[in-house]
Amino acid sequence: MAAKAIMLQGTGSDVGKSVLVAGLCRAAKMRGLKVRPFKPQNMSNNAAVADIPGDDIPGDDKAGGGEIGRAQWLQAIACGVAPTVHMNPVLLKPQSDVGSQVVVQGKVFGEARARDYQAMKGRLMDAVLESWAKVGEGADLVIVEGAGSPAETNLRSRDIANMGFATRANVPVVLVGDIDRGGVIASVAGTHLILPEEDRRMIVGYLINKFRGDVSLFDDGIKAIGKFTGWPCFGVVPWLKAAARLPSEDSVVLERLASGEKRALKVAVPMLSRIANFDDLEPLKAEPQVEVVFVPPGKPLPADAGLVVIPGSKSTIGDLLKFRENGWDRDLLAHRKRGGHVVGICGGFQMLGRKVSDPAGIEGSVTEAEGLGLLDIETLMEPEKTVRNVSARSVQFDLPLEGYEIHLGRTVGPDLARPSAIINGIDDGAISADGKVVGTYLHGLFSADAFRARFLESLGVKGGGIDYRADVERALDEVAAELETHLDCDAIFGLAR
Repeated sequence: MAAKAIMLQGTGSDVGKSVLVAGLCRAAKMRGLKVRPFKPQNMSNNAAVADIPGDDIPGDDKAGGGEIGRAQWLQAIACGVAPTVHMNPVLLKPQSDVGSQVVVQGKVFGEARARDYQAMKGRLMDAVLESWAKVGEGADLVIVEGAGSPAETNLRSRDIANMGFATRANVPVVLVGDIDRGGVIASVAGTHLILPEEDRRMIVGYLINKFRGDVSLFDDGIKAIGKFTGWPCFGVVPWLKAAARLPSEDSVVLERLASGEKRALKVAVPMLSRIANFDDLEPLKAEPQVEVVFVPPGKPLPADAGLVVIPGSKSTIGDLLKFRENGWDRDLLAHRKRGGHVVGICGGFQMLGRKVSDPAGIEGSVTEAEGLGLLDIETLMEPEKTVRNVSARSVQFDLPLEGYEIHLGRTVGPDLARPSAIINGIDDGAISADGKVVGTYLHGLFSADAFRARFLESLGVKGGGIDYRADVERALDEVAAELETHLDCDAIFGLAR
């Protein structure tokens, strides 16, 4: 590959690699480099729709795009380029405790249990290397993100995400340690200890992420790691406040979200077990008068919520059953009786109907479930998947919308006569007779600033006049500036090869 490359791998999952790669991509772009992101394998139900280069299928067809991880979509934005499926050639979308849907170069490849997937990896490396070559075309620099940890040596023989890729593509590695979770000296030194020599020599140094307080207090820690490993430290990154304004990809962040201060409108979001594309809520979280509360299993939906949003799901029937197990169905009916509003997006829209049927067992062994009954619709799961970026308009407020569709299933029923949106010229979604229950297949619904302000106004709340997309761009600039301050970016970029 003509472009030079550097790779970030973590001592574990959720050490902040995605944000660091996005920030380094933006820093490289601000230096005038043509930079691209790459992640060989990702696991996330927060997907985005990306271009499939060379695909001549019209954008208004069902197969008008391909799926990649949301983090690679954001990293492409940081680079100032359009995202393509080659930036994340293998995407795993968990749909049960033991299995995932496998997406290869944007298209569904099949389903696999964890053990089966390990055997499948050898075949997927060819697709990874093909995409790798395409991503590098015309670029000066490619910044690669690993997955999990290279220290998972039990998975090394078939690895395509970390050292398996780095050694095949000859990409030097910067190791990322997360000091916020504790034990960072042991995690970095331990990684050095257990890696085979072939992998260890790919690491050119390390950095420490998520430091709170006086960075100089870790000087002795850097000396200790140097003594154990001999690796240079590229810097200690403080807790990046601007990262909170970037779309999150991994649902593990939901477990740490606490309710903020009381605001004019509380939005309750049930944390479905297979929650998908929950970044749909990010624009609402950015509103000064809105408090978004993610409700974990076992906790009731708050009685003082003015709006309940049921997000997307990778397993609509499974999550619908869990919804009832948690008693959220009763909470939702009580919310409606109090005059509360409800929005269902994608799988959440399907749950709001009378029934969801899956006779082919696409999602699993349970083939039918009673819906929540707030909309007079029914959904039939079908194998063909809709994946496309769209042009849309709100029917309620006659305002432009933006977003994308990623879903299985065909929805029918009388309430579709009151569509919530028009997508690519076709009616989408449904609205209840009183206008307080809204369902749609459109992800990114709240990203449209004018619509979001008007929608909040209909709930008695003044929108903040936020330009959400511009704020994401500013946050990327701020993250990049922090990294330029606290990391030796010259050394990191200089080691790319």
